[in-house]
Amino acid sequence: MTALPHRRLGRAGPLVSTLGLGCMSLSGVYGEADESASIDLIRRSVEAGIDFLDSADMYGWGQNEDVVGRALKGLRDRVVLATKFGQVQNPGGPNGVNGRPAYVQQACEASLKRLGVEVIDLYYQHRVDPAVPIEDTVGAMARLVAQGKVRFLGLSEASPDTIRRAHAVHPIAAVQTEYSLLYRQEAEATRVTTRELGIGFVAYSPLGRGFLTGMIQDLSQVDGRRAAHPRFQQENFSANRALVARVEEIAREKGCTPSQLALAWLLAQGDDVVAIPGTRRFDRVEENLGALRVALSPDDLVRIAAAVPAGAASGTRYPAGAMAAVYRVGA
Repeated sequence: MTALPHRRLGRAGPLVSTLGLGCMSLSGVYGEADESASIDLIRRSVEAGIDFLDSADMYGWGQNEDVVGRALKGLRDRVVLATKFGQVQNPGGPNGVNGRPAYVQQACEASLKRLGVEVIDLYYQHRVDPAVPIEDTVGAMARLVAQGKVRFLGLSEASPDTIRRAHAVHPIAAVQTEYSLLYRQEAEATRVTTRELGIGFVAYSPLGRGFLTGMIQDLSQVDGRRAAHPRFQQENFSANRALVARVEEIAREKGCTPSQLALAWLLAQGDDVVAIPGTRRFDRVEENLGALRVALSPDDLVRIAAAVPAGAASGTRYPAGAMAAVYRVGA
């Protein structure tokens, strides 16, 4: 097993590998995923030193947690296992949200069963429920800690005010928000609060849903869920592709790949930041881990940020319906 650098999530939260593994893409989001291959990917990633795995009950509506659980047979004590609850199916429309206390308990019990574990290391509310006071939801999450079913609590896509209110009920170890060179304004606003409160920050989609890999060169390569995202649609694609070209140019100068440059830049933003890029391929995992060997000077960091200015990306982070559920203030 390879030793990777680690960072602590929050002042007293879990110690995790600086790069974790986001598992969403193992549920067919960006193209068909083979379950046996997914299990192999997870196990090889753990052997490579990644010990922070991120799932959710919404990914494949339970399928993802089942796959992760099967992959961790015999490896459970070597990983920090995170999963999320709160999104619910809403056929024909954007996902609904349920943050009611009774549902929190129900969702956790179901996740434990699918994962085949006795305790979840880090349990996030996936999306804030605007109809339920955050104090009520986090109070129910805190009871899971008291029951020994969860070790640490987290929030995903919560606004700074919601984070403060939640943290006053029970310590929040980590907040998860989309964060990359392309989309960073909301994340950086959130980090003002998380740093003040001593909360770790987990960056999901740190490669801009694949845009920052440099592998998506034209619209014909946009597939799966990406096709629904404004950043990949015709009216926005060319502008975003031009931004990625700037990243590619700097990466060539630094002797690394665009993915490695983007991840190295992100991790250099502070010791509170951990990234969870997702992939279905182990060679991509190895490439991402190469970011840990990319040395960036203060001048490099400024130059990279200037090449893709904050707010320069064209198109919102999600389609309109889903945008209503991110960076959300609770009741």
